[in-house]
Amino acid sequence: MNNSLTNTARLLGAGLRALLVLTLVTGVIYPLVVTGLAQGLFHDKANGSETTADGKVVGSSLIGQSYDLPLKKGQDTPDADLKWFQGRPANGLGSNSINTQYKLILSGATNLSADSKVLLQQVKDAQAAVVKDNSVPGYTVKPSDVPADAVTSSGSGLDPDISPAYADLQVHRIAQKNGLTVAQVQKLVDEHTDGRTLGFIGEPRVNVLELNIALKDLTAKQ
Repeated sequence: MNNSLTNTARLLGAGLRALLVLTLVTGVIYPLVVTGLAQGLFHDKANGSETTADGKVVGSSLIGQSYDLPLKKGQDTPDADLKWFQGRPANGLGSNSINTQYKLILSGATNLSADSKVLLQQVKDAQAAVVKDNSVPGYTVKPSDVPADAVTSSGSGLDPDISPAYADLQVHRIAQKNGLTVAQVQKLVDEHTDGRTLGFIGEPRVNVLELNIALKDLTAKQ
């Protein structure tokens, strides 16, 4: 009986010591080491890849934003503010009572199949809007000019980047709406176009938030 109680006490004591040691190592030391390394070596990424403008955080380079006009009376969906570069559609968001576009409660794709009539109609509507919005005097956009990322949403619905082709397509509209020359706006796009990661991973891309911040700075100087 005494041996049994002694063995039980010894086992409980060993288990308690193991729990305390593991709690200290995995719950305190490991998180502190990882956090310290992240802050020291990857400070920007560890803090959400924040993007700042005028001394304040305006978003993350990893999360897309909408650039819309205020809702008008009777509207369910706001019109795009065409003085800004527009990102990809976010059709996967805002489809339930909890989430709204770019409010990070949820993210996701439409989950519509490639032959879905709903998806096909969304693409057709988006293509027509891109053609209409970006056709300005002296520059006409044809349906065949519209790249895929201008009419389809990403898997998350929060893609912060667009293709250089979609950015180039918007240049004439942006120039007209902001009283800039086409050359000025094209230069902005070229300066904010990133190539493939390590030269071979992914595709060239333009971060819309960073491009619009540069556009705002440029228009302020005019």
